[in-house]
Amino acid sequence: MALPSQLGFQDAGSPLMEELLHFHDHALMVVFLISTMVLYIIVAMVTAKLTDKLVLDSQEIEIIWTVLPAIILILIALPSLRILYLMDEINDPHLTIKALGHQWYWSYEYTDYEDLGFDSYMIPTHDLTPGQFRLLEADHRMVIPTESPARVLISAEDVLHSWAVPALGIKADAVPGRLNQTTFIVNRPGVFYGQCSEICGANHSFMPIVVEAIPLEHFENWTSLMSEET
Repeated sequence: MALPSQLGFQDAGSPLMEELLHFHDHALMVVFLISTMVLYIIVAMVTAKLTDKLVLDSQEIEIIWTVLPAIILILIALPSLRILYLMDEINDPHLTIKALGHQWYWSYEYTDYEDLGFDSYMIPTHDLTPGQFRLLEADHRMVIPTESPARVLISAEDVLHSWAVPALGIKADAVPGRLNQTTFIVNRPGVFYGQCSEICGANHSFMPIVVEAIPLEHFENWTSLMSEET
């Protein structure tokens, strides 16, 4: 999760988020090089005492500053398109979970299991235990197995919501009457926090999302316990 005064992204919890971080670093380096070159040219033009007429009117220079930006845009666009298609790729998910947004809580249904579903409410501040995070903890976590493709079907019952978990590189709108889907693989055990990212009313700030990734054998034990409780 994010730390106080953190300027960068959260540590990636999925291969998709790792790709997004690599693309961010790639694009940021391109922007840094362009900014440095433009700043150098501005300083050189302002401080130069002599003017060369070949610089003011040169066909070669005009060709260069037309073709070079096009090449730079292509170098940025190709990796971006690759990641865009990777985000929409769904290959035989091992688990399907339906996330339904309400005012103001989430409900989860594990469609591969019979009668396995629950509501997830934010834990009030006065009920938090030491070590828990304010406005981010939920009474029931969405538990998934590690290293297994998981698909989340996202919708809403009343108004627009958005199911977002930054560390996993996921943000999908929950629209009433429409079913959106996203897929991801969590490559390490851990707890990943998110929040509703669409203004949905008075208690919009109190819709946390908590995803807990555990090994597959522990996940099967958890499903058995949850099925017995329900």
